[in-house]
Amino acid sequence: MLGKKEKQSPIVSILPQEIYQAGVLDLKDVIAPSALKVSPKELNLGEKIGRTLFVISYPRFLEESWFAPIINLDKVFNVSVFIHPIDTAKILHHFQKKVAEVQSQISTREEKGLVRDPALDTAYQDLEALRDQLMQAQEHLFDVGIYITIFADSNQELDKLESEIKSILESKLIYVKPALFQQEQGFKSVIPLCDDQLDVHSKLNSSPLSSLFPFVSFDLTSNKGILYGINRHNSSLVLFDRYTDLPNYNSVTFAVAGAGKSYCTKLEILRTLMFDTDVIVLDPEREYEYMAEATGGKYFNISLNSEHHINPFDLPIPREDESASDVLRSNIINLVGLFRIMLGGLSQEEDAIIDRAISETYALKDITAESDFRSVEPPLLSDFELVLAGMEGADSLVERLTKYTKGTWSGFINRPSNVDINKKFVVFSLRDMEDELKPVAMYIVTHFIWNSVRKVLKKRLLVVDEAWWMMKSEDTASFLFGIAKRCRKYFLGLATITQDVDDFLNSPYGLPILTNSSIQILLKQAPTVIDHVQKTFNLTDEEKYLLLESDVGEGMFFVGLKHVAIKIVASYTEDQIITTNPEQVMQIQRAKKELEAAGQ
Repeated sequence: MLGKKEKQSPIVSILPQEIYQAGVLDLKDVIAPSALKVSPKELNLGEKIGRTLFVISYPRFLEESWFAPIINLDKVFNVSVFIHPIDTAKILHHFQKKVAEVQSQISTREEKGLVRDPALDTAYQDLEALRDQLMQAQEHLFDVGIYITIFADSNQELDKLESEIKSILESKLIYVKPALFQQEQGFKSVIPLCDDQLDVHSKLNSSPLSSLFPFVSFDLTSNKGILYGINRHNSSLVLFDRYTDLPNYNSVTFAVAGAGKSYCTKLEILRTLMFDTDVIVLDPEREYEYMAEATGGKYFNISLNSEHHINPFDLPIPREDESASDVLRSNIINLVGLFRIMLGGLSQEEDAIIDRAISETYALKDITAESDFRSVEPPLLSDFELVLAGMEGADSLVERLTKYTKGTWSGFINRPSNVDINKKFVVFSLRDMEDELKPVAMYIVTHFIWNSVRKVLKKRLLVVDEAWWMMKSEDTASFLFGIAKRCRKYFLGLATITQDVDDFLNSPYGLPILTNSSIQILLKQAPTVIDHVQKTFNLTDEEKYLLLESDVGEGMFFVGLKHVAIKIVASYTEDQIITTNPEQVMQIQRAKKELEAAGQ
């Protein structure tokens, strides 16, 4: 039960009475604060302090969504908007008198020879325009009251929040004041009773009033999926399932080195694995090895001295809706692209020779469009060299190919495949591969993965880290773009990650890959590329500076035309699995050695 306010004093203290009557707890006693104190400038509700503000003045024009920065403040506050319609006939009668007054003032100044007053002319034009719109029922007039009750734990916090709200609104020429000596009426006006006790109104017609609605909130989330991070605008969760909520399953991530792009991707992989999704990673920097070990996945180190080999002449088993001839033709086309990379480009004549030599190499092993690819033994690169050596005009091609069959690079691809990716999580590491061979290796591995994906329809995610390596060659970039366009049919999502934004976007296939990606993540950007990024993603200047000043793991998250500022967060256990911090990695390695020593 609450006592009555004393009329003699502006400050009222009310203490709670017994909340139990006959052993029954009353609902109003449950929701009532432990104590209530009303003072001229604030209202104490138990341990919280509240203060009600009201809008007193507006500019001549209100921009769209001007109230959105207040709605999206990460603070505790209540907002109430009261809209009272005004009878058009009454307001038109008032306008007629007001127009006459303004006309009279203008005429008087002209008769006295005074300089024209622009404020009077503008007021006259506005009144006449609004009167015409009211007469034609294009506009209506309303008494509008906007009240905001803010809450804090101390007066200092309350004053700071009031200053923040005032500065946001005053930058738009909208002014607010606290409800002095009316805090009780202000609080009652804001709680959900629809009772406008403060009664502080401004007259607004329909057009400026519409700029208040709808409240534009920076929420960007779905009903299900994995947690990508925390919305920095309002601390809500950014949840999405790329396989059900979006038009395609692809994503791109751009960031400078050390901004947390691999950390963000590994966190997504870890959470994606929990939703019965297979994940395959192209890892050029050996960052996913420990994660593969911790999750029971497979890790393949692809290098010149590696025990893992992939034969590019392998043929995938055709699916029910494919013919063997289609698979063979597609593989020949991809092999021509591979040799174009390996041999440093091909002329038109060399291209035709290579195409014919590949077909004859398969024929050498009795592989034709009618063959059963389950029982055939695919040729090796040395078989292709043998066929090529017997062809007229292929001397230069054979000479350039020798280093892959007999030279220092012969151990890389001139052997039968011994790689099995039948695991939930598979990583192909290319760190130990020579830089000159990395585009070749990425093409071969990606092609091998693509053939494996097409065999069985399953939910999968393919992660291509440091994708700028593939964008350096037109053939590898074209192949990656082909996967981006076709992977949806095979229930495959492609996650492309790069730190070299210019190299990626300057490629003729960079922008098409970007536009074929429903999710785009931008973390901290370098000043040298920020203008290119701003133009590509149509960012405002505020968003541009946000990306320049972001900390590690902070940036922007795009889905379609919507985007929010995001902060990537991980639990302690997730962080221990996915960390790339050298100090943490060394601590984990020491702990593992200690456990192994203790087990022995």
